[in-house]
Amino acid sequence: MMSTAQKTLSISIIIPTRNEAEHIAQTIERATDDNVCEILIVDCGSADETQKIALQRGARVISSPPGRARQMNAGAAVAQGDILLFLHGDTLLPLGFADLVITLLNKEGVIAGAFSLAINLPGTGPLIVSAMTNVRSRALQLPYGDQGLFLTRHTFIEIGGYPDEPLLEDVLLVRRLKQKGRIAIVKSSALTSGRRWRELGLVRTTLINQAIILGHLAGIPTQRLQSWYRIGKKV
Repeated sequence: MMSTAQKTLSISIIIPTRNEAEHIAQTIERATDDNVCEILIVDCGSADETQKIALQRGARVISSPPGRARQMNAGAAVAQGDILLFLHGDTLLPLGFADLVITLLNKEGVIAGAFSLAINLPGTGPLIVSAMTNVRSRALQLPYGDQGLFLTRHTFIEIGGYPDEPLLEDVLLVRRLKQKGRIAIVKSSALTSGRRWRELGLVRTTLINQAIILGHLAGIPTQRLQSWYRIGKKV
């Protein structure tokens, strides 16, 4: 059972969006919890009904320049919760996520966390990719943004927020966090949309992701890696 001190912690959920009308209602519904004090939609110019749907579902909507890092930093700047949970607009949190987040961040030595990954696509391929991702996340303490990263607002401010980069903003944030403590992975999975894998194909998407990570570890600038990503999508 959670202590009273743990129960008093509040969570701000920050969701960067652009044209997420297809997914945002369900994402907000699954992100609603007694310990969630606000759901912040940070929109960078949706041409569909993303903002309207979010407002109808009780979320707060603010505007931001394009760029996921800029959007998440804008949301964090106005967030009121003790904990910040950064969530993609097409990703569903697991049931009971709030208690899991609060419990994990109260563990000694844990500076931040994320959920395990599940991909919303049929077949064995997505299961294999998810399993490999989860092994990597735990072994290297290197989760990605579609796993729902969370940390205290104090820690986020202390490390300077997301670096203003066009790519790998989640990896760069996690690498900063690892210098201060452990990145823990919740066993329960966040279910992310399979649209990226469906559009580009499972193998190509995985290869692009791995090439960009290896390039980053080799010291290649993110601007050049972004061009790799664009080329990979067109091939």
